[in-house]
Amino acid sequence: MRSQTWFDAAKRCQDSGSAYALVTILGCTGSTPRDNSSKMVITADSTYDTIGGGHLEFVVTNKARELLTANEDSQQIHHFPLGASLGQCCGGSATVLIETFGACRFHIGLFGAGHVAKELIKILGALPCRVSWIDPRPELFPETMPANVTKIVSEEPQYEIASLPAGSDILILTHNHALDFELSMAALDHGQLRHIGLIGSDTKAERFVKRLAHRGYSEEQIATIKSPVGLAEVPGKLPMEVAVSIAGELIAIQNSDKQTEVRRGLAWKDIKQELGGEVDNQEQGYRLKLDSLPTENNAPSSDESTLTNID
Repeated sequence: MRSQTWFDAAKRCQDSGSAYALVTILGCTGSTPRDNSSKMVITADSTYDTIGGGHLEFVVTNKARELLTANEDSQQIHHFPLGASLGQCCGGSATVLIETFGACRFHIGLFGAGHVAKELIKILGALPCRVSWIDPRPELFPETMPANVTKIVSEEPQYEIASLPAGSDILILTHNHALDFELSMAALDHGQLRHIGLIGSDTKAERFVKRLAHRGYSEEQIATIKSPVGLAEVPGKLPMEVAVSIAGELIAIQNSDKQTEVRRGLAWKDIKQELGGEVDNQEQGYRLKLDSLPTENNAPSSDESTLTNID
């Protein structure tokens, strides 16, 4: 377990787009290692903070990592009689919420570290995405990077494309037309990219179409390259104006791929079924009474915890 608090760890994972699980003790009866609302963060290879250690934390950590392999957002509630099922001498019971947050699938390969790329990073660094920023000139990268940006210095950037994950968006913004062409071919050869954007004029785009066709690429393949990159509705030639246009196009593509209907959290009837509580309709929302949490001996607890949702 690392010394970083669960709050700092969750923020770091969120900022970097890494997968993690947030564990919360919803309720406890009898003698337990930690009290209600204790939290910890679990990643594939680390844990931060604690819900008390021992076999409970061991079982919860393994369960959370099992859920993380699906790389999906999910919520599950589990009840643990510490003596009967986990063999802990404290003998109480705990009800635990495990929330998993999948790694960000919005991945961008940004090639070039010129004026437009530097302005674009300012925008992408504030968006829920992961960026691989690639250029052969280390001196052009800023000293500090946003948490979701990985700097890659490569003498031959075109060879970095093959290692980018399927579904990535590629932005070709380099200073060298010959390198742009090599990157364009490597992007087409990848075959599993969602979007390929190439900066430049209409004349450059037409020249690249002819050269790619001469290299044997089909019309369908060549048409997957968007050049000039960016939204036509956002004009301008200043680096920040071009960056806003490119970022706007990426955001539009990302949102068009999202499902129209997303389940948000646990339904109240599911929580009631999991915990055996009562759901009361209040003027300001709903209140779930956990006044009958099962104990090790299946006896009602005198403790009462509440979970509210105000819409």
